[in-house]
Amino acid sequence: MKFLFRILFLISLISFYQCNSKKESKVKKNKIDKTIKQKEEEKIIKPWDSLNSSNTEAFLLEYGKQNPETRVIIKTKFGNIKLKLYEDVPVHRANFIFLTKIKYFNTTVIYRVAKNFVIQGGNSDNMYTQKQRRKYGNYLMKPEFRKNRKHKYGALAAARQWENNPNKLSSPFEFYMVHKRNGAHHLDNEHTVFGEVISGFDTMDKISKVKVGVDEWPINDIQMTIEILE
Repeated sequence: MKFLFRILFLISLISFYQCNSKKESKVKKNKIDKTIKQKEEEKIIKPWDSLNSSNTEAFLLEYGKQNPETRVIIKTKFGNIKLKLYEDVPVHRANFIFLTKIKYFNTTVIYRVAKNFVIQGGNSDNMYTQKQRRKYGNYLMKPEFRKNRKHKYGALAAARQWENNPNKLSSPFEFYMVHKRNGAHHLDNEHTVFGEVISGFDTMDKISKVKVGVDEWPINDIQMTIEILE
């Protein structure tokens, strides 16, 4: 009888051990699965339409790492303008590349021609343009002022609101090119310079001669497209 009892006790002990081993194994497996899942999720790149006003800098810095291009071309009916974007203003450079790649600029126009001063673009009355601006929440960018980035002739800079904008936050959508031969140095440290014109100054000269209204908006829209070169 004692022998039978011992046998039963031994069987129950083995069963208990096996049960616990299975539970521990399951727990370990769940932990491993969870770790693998987390690593896989880390590899997944956020869709770029997740850009918004609360993640602007982090989003664009990451985008810039994956999209290092620094040469773009503006095409207009007056000719082309080639631009070089500066790498030491990473947020503004990445933003311009981002908007170029999603073809945001291709429904915009050169909407301001201030004679002997600047040529400005990046906005229009087009419904698609307005929809794109709403989609990304009209995010703003912190200034990236650099001592060696001045408003020289041909400088490419970000437009911004002057009123109620003490931090000098840049508009992501609108930009201008300095057309004044002596530069526009009163704007240094007021607007972020993030690139320069490297060819197409003759195109800028042609654009500067168009008729404009009292608001400096050309009487006839100057449509443009912007493409990546390299």
